[in-house]
Amino acid sequence: MRFAIIAITANGANLGAIIKRGLPQSTLFVIEKHATGDAVPFSGRVPALLARLWPDFGGFLCVMATGIVVRSIAPLLQGKDQDPAVVVMDDAGRFAISLLSGHLGGANALATQCADLAGATAVITTATDVNDLPSFDMLAQENGWRIEDLSRVKVLNALLLEGKEIAVIDPTGKVAEYCGGKGNLLFVEDCEQTAQSSAKGVVLVTNGLLPPTVDLERALVLRPVDLCLGIGCNRGTAADEIASVVSRHLAQLSLSDRSIKCLASAEAKADEEGLLAYARDKGIPLVFFSSEELNGVNVPSPPSEHAFAAIGARGVAEPAALLAAAGGKLLLHKVKDGNVTLAIAQSSIR
Repeated sequence: MRFAIIAITANGANLGAIIKRGLPQSTLFVIEKHATGDAVPFSGRVPALLARLWPDFGGFLCVMATGIVVRSIAPLLQGKDQDPAVVVMDDAGRFAISLLSGHLGGANALATQCADLAGATAVITTATDVNDLPSFDMLAQENGWRIEDLSRVKVLNALLLEGKEIAVIDPTGKVAEYCGGKGNLLFVEDCEQTAQSSAKGVVLVTNGLLPPTVDLERALVLRPVDLCLGIGCNRGTAADEIASVVSRHLAQLSLSDRSIKCLASAEAKADEEGLLAYARDKGIPLVFFSSEELNGVNVPSPPSEHAFAAIGARGVAEPAALLAAAGGKLLLHKVKDGNVTLAIAQSSIR
């Protein structure tokens, strides 16, 4: 993550320089009259500087009064899943305050790091942290999971703080590992056991579609990003046809498209416009493998004479999916559906 350190006084500039040495990915911006060394000088007002830097940095340390920062960032805010971390430090270097995006943006961690570097006290106000409880949004972030509905984090974290029982369905075991026995959590196998419990909320870790019995108002759904889709297609196949095939087979397997990690194919398809357009439209990473790499994977389906004649690979969909999954397992053996061949592999749990 790239950090911007902004200082507007001589003391702040000195403090910023100390912290910059401990944050290798940081850039120090200092008002012109106090800029020395490798600090980037700026003129004008802080709100204009923050507005210019906002899209390019994942975190900000502002060495100045909290009020200046609050007024400056207010027009820039979009949401807790989009805003960068913002930490404020006083000119004397006594406190490092986590102001914005404490969890998902990493401001709590940044405040602690800056405090350690400056000999200051970190000020953290998020309720789960100050009560020494786990936080479900941090759980998701640490495991690279997607949160189905971010508003549910607030609901479930509130239940956690109130000591209410929360049912957890987690085949990965990561929730129990992260929480370490903290919180009133009841670990169950399925939604039926949840319904039979006295739990006031549920945390559900799944790449599958949700059963109709799940009460979405009190459920936090965390999506492991672990589905690797191997795709082969005839030349000129439209993005709409690829989308239709993927949606149909995910639905048949009761899998959620929110858990798609990547699309994988042969290098020969690196210029396939329909495939590229589908990946762009869905915001899904697309990886390609050489014929030699594809041929080095043992797959259950028989070799494809068509693929071998066209690109020298004995198959595309299955070996590409398995390579992308890096040792995972096939959930869907290759299927030919119109102009598209699809296989789905699940990454192994790390």
